[in-house]
Amino acid sequence: MTRGRFGGISRRRMLQGTAALAASTGVPTGWAIAQAKPLKVGLMLPYSGTFAKLGENITFAVETLLAEKGGKLGGREIQFVKLDDESKPENGPQNADRLVKRDQVDVLIGTVHSGVQMGIHKVVKESGTLTIIPNAGNNVVTRAECAKNVFRTSFTNWQPAHGMGLELGRRGIKKAAWVTWDYAAGQESGEGFKQGLEKHGGQLVQLLTLKFPETNFQPLLAQIPNLGVEVVGSFFAGGGAVQFVKEYAAAGIKVPLCGSGFLTEGTLGAQGDAANGIETALHYGDGLDNPKNLAFRKAFKDKAGRDADVYAVQGYDAAQLLAIGLEAVKGNMDDEAGLYKAMRAAKIDSPRGSISMAPSQNVTQNIYLRKVQGGENKVVGVAAENLADPGTGCTLA
Repeated sequence: MTRGRFGGISRRRMLQGTAALAASTGVPTGWAIAQAKPLKVGLMLPYSGTFAKLGENITFAVETLLAEKGGKLGGREIQFVKLDDESKPENGPQNADRLVKRDQVDVLIGTVHSGVQMGIHKVVKESGTLTIIPNAGNNVVTRAECAKNVFRTSFTNWQPAHGMGLELGRRGIKKAAWVTWDYAAGQESGEGFKQGLEKHGGQLVQLLTLKFPETNFQPLLAQIPNLGVEVVGSFFAGGGAVQFVKEYAAAGIKVPLCGSGFLTEGTLGAQGDAANGIETALHYGDGLDNPKNLAFRKAFKDKAGRDADVYAVQGYDAAQLLAIGLEAVKGNMDDEAGLYKAMRAAKIDSPRGSISMAPSQNVTQNIYLRKVQGGENKVVGVAAENLADPGTGCTLA
């Protein structure tokens, strides 16, 4: 019996039992009663602090998709329950538990910070609550800790960096270094980069790290000229990425700098001329010229008053995936088998291009090669086409 929200029996299982009883007695079914109620969708995202804009953009994008669908998904009205997770991992389990048990959300969309995601993951695995991850890239969630009720529409940390490594390997790069913070995102990205290089005979000869969130980059930068490498790959994000790129340029290092796309995503204004020419790999970029992207960017700007970014795209696709599932079961969340089957088989017309779900329920997608030109991350090619995370350790398939 499914354990979870009601001290031993999940709400979904309870409603299924009610429906079976009703079928034998002729009274209205629990499912029919449930359809009259709005579907509760919890949005557990950062709405304050460093990642507030990311949480806002994901939310605006979800609301954009709902508006396109006329305010309903699968015939169900949607009621959002928003919770600011403040990007605090220590509060993750408690906040997720609040949404699942107290607010009794039917679906949870969250979150941005990988540490917070682990707290969410523990709660939703135990409760069976359908969860869609719109950003957090920690590999384990769709690898060894994968769960049938957890889907991700963003990326794994491995994917963008692996695309960058593949691109460099195809160019004949034989020796590279990787610079990052010593934490999960940096390590997992570095492993993807290394594996991409190795597929074409390249080698990661040096891993340079410093503790998160320290930004004393000078000791690392001083080592680079003597490493004998042809390129330096990197994973930093936010303020750390701004400072690293500016100091790398100021140091006059002749070795080209590249990396996972977050090195220059949302940071170009602050990085200025120091970022010019940097190549990165990511699943979205400036100048993608497809009808879906153009329409989405207009709708998002009308809604949010700002330009869409990769976080908005991920949020929009989280809502698209949910809509596909709900439409397949006509809003009946108790048809779990039908709901998950439709979501696993989804082919989504995304602003980033066509995407689908891998067997581990992580997104399969193009990883684009981008180059900083004129203050934009211009898409200049495809580093890896239809790239799926290996899903190592996942036993769903």
